[in-house]
Amino acid sequence: MAVLAVVAVVLGSCGGGAETRPATGSRPPRRTTTTTAAPPVAPLTGLADPQGRAARRPVLSVKVENTPEARPQRGLADADVIWTEVVEGGITRFLAMYHSTVPDVVGPVRSVRLTDPPIVWPVGGILAFSGGARYALDALRRAPVVAVDEAAAGRAMYRDRTRRPPHNLFARPALLWERPGRPVPPPALFGYDDAAGAGGEPAAEVTVGYPGAYRVSYRWDPAARGWARFEGGRPFVDPSGATLAPTNVVVLVVTYRGGVGRLGAEAQLMGEGDAWVLVDGRVVRGRWSRPRVEAPARLVAGDGAEIRLRPGRTWVELADPSHTLGLVPPVSGPDGR
Repeated sequence: MAVLAVVAVVLGSCGGGAETRPATGSRPPRRTTTTTAAPPVAPLTGLADPQGRAARRPVLSVKVENTPEARPQRGLADADVIWTEVVEGGITRFLAMYHSTVPDVVGPVRSVRLTDPPIVWPVGGILAFSGGARYALDALRRAPVVAVDEAAAGRAMYRDRTRRPPHNLFARPALLWERPGRPVPPPALFGYDDAAGAGGEPAAEVTVGYPGAYRVSYRWDPAARGWARFEGGRPFVDPSGATLAPTNVVVLVVTYRGGVGRLGAEAQLMGEGDAWVLVDGRVVRGRWSRPRVEAPARLVAGDGAEIRLRPGRTWVELADPSHTLGLVPPVSGPDGR
């Protein structure tokens, strides 16, 4: 009996140390992997929008004055895309598109022109302005936008008593966004790529020969990774004194029906023409084409490939063929050669 007890203890201790195998038909533990989804992207800049705010609102476009009495304008640095158009007398005026960023105030706000409806048509949303001629208002009514002029704006627009009229009307974007603009979010106007501009020619400065004091030049600023804007030979600044320097500049050569600089002239944004795209210190020359008013213009290089922009803010210059475009190449060495 004693011997049997000892054998039983030995066998039991050996069995306790044996490898445990899973029962027939059971599966080994499943390994799980986690992937991080890419953050949402703001369609009018190509930049990340981690909070997804841009996906929940329409575009807000505001017509902004550009006479010397209007400067420095407020809110332009926050615009996703700004369009420069020529109006009567050869002066220029802006149409600023806001979507990813909400500035407190934008202005001075001025009247609508015939060029504005085809600009905003692809993105829809809301268009704020001070008024306009009957023919411009009739054209705007056909566009898929919520039009808000000074008379209908309520608290969303106000007069700044420290400035002289008509250069003192300003808009409050947060209140304008209470209007039910569509679509939400808007479609992209351009394609974006971090490697954009690699095929262009180097440029230190590009000029757009608008008349007189409205002549524009963009100078490449490597530190800011942007194109510092100058107008009439002076830095184009915001109220803080900082020079505006968009990431991209797109120059579309268009004709103005009715004569550039004439009252009632309209930039022809349907069809095709030459285009210069300024990106990452280089200029890519190509063509723009837009067969339908519902769709944005397509930018194409000489080899037929789409011209893409770097993610960031963009200025679009609507230049007539009479406005000479100039390019200053960078200095390649200390001796200037």
